[in-house]
Amino acid sequence: MSSTHIASIRARRLDIPMKKAFGIAGGAQELASNVLVEVTLASGGRGWGEAAPLPAFNGETQAAALDAIEKIAPELVGADVRAFRHLGELIFERASLSASAACALETAVFDALARANGTSLRAFFGGAEEQLVTDVTITTGSALDATRDAREFAAFGTLKIKVGGRDGHDVDLDVARVLAVHAARPDARLLLDANGGLSVHDAIHLASELRARGVVPALFEQPVAPGNWEALAEVRARSGLPIAIDESVTRPEDVIAAHRAGAADAANVKLMKSGIGRALDIVAAARACGLLPMIGGMVEARLAMGTSACLAAGLGGFAFIDLDTPLFLAEDPFLGGYVYRGATLDLRPIKLGHGCTPR
Repeated sequence: MSSTHIASIRARRLDIPMKKAFGIAGGAQELASNVLVEVTLASGGRGWGEAAPLPAFNGETQAAALDAIEKIAPELVGADVRAFRHLGELIFERASLSASAACALETAVFDALARANGTSLRAFFGGAEEQLVTDVTITTGSALDATRDAREFAAFGTLKIKVGGRDGHDVDLDVARVLAVHAARPDARLLLDANGGLSVHDAIHLASELRARGVVPALFEQPVAPGNWEALAEVRARSGLPIAIDESVTRPEDVIAAHRAGAADAANVKLMKSGIGRALDIVAAARACGLLPMIGGMVEARLAMGTSACLAAGLGGFAFIDLDTPLFLAEDPFLGGYVYRGATLDLRPIKLGHGCTPR
């Protein structure tokens, strides 16, 4: 066994309290119930990955992620991390029911490899940029909540407002909330994110009501549920807003299908749903189809979010940056990594891998 072969894999729960619940259309996350993965190489070098299952997003749970890692790990021992693309595909084949588990394993592989090579993941992915400027999320709640949050996030020039909800959701509440944010922060660029929680009718109604009041968001992310490109194309055509796909895209083939259907203007790349290797292919497909690349995440700590930041900064040219969830956590379980300076993520402190080590 050479120095770059995997000697062992360990996983444990990573429960992180939150400052406030992170509410999206599918529900609210009150505790970040994540998973920490550690890969140790034959050389003794290590790499770490984080799984951030978000039940409100796609039904994944911490228990399912841990179970998937436990089942896959024995097959990976002895593998060479230098074969990272092959290893990534193998991981996703075996962990098909838990994309976040696969992401954590793949992240730990990339981190161990980059550290063994004495480089950062930002440089590994291309080193195009050193800093990123993120938006910040206005989670679900009342119009008063939205006003308070908009003012609290005065350092952020882009505000991403969660809209939509479960059956019986009142879309006029979304109208009121977006207008409240605009009134509190008329200087801010506004993005809408429904997480698939609106009907075609309600998505168009929301856009129409806002436009009638002079508010035109810069992006409408996943307005309707995935699985129907024609519905997305209809919202895109009738709302007049640029559309981003999120839940609808987990593979590069999804980007191509969206482009052919005229259903999207941007693609939100999230490592928790596709992993690193497939994310690279999704970005390439998006650019080839003329869609703007966007980087986002689940409710992640700085390890997972920093890996996404390294990918986006390494490749460069991402039109939308949505890497804010560590700001909603009450604790930081990691040392090192990138640093928040207001809305700016400074990746220059990262020297090896994603830069994070567990406290």
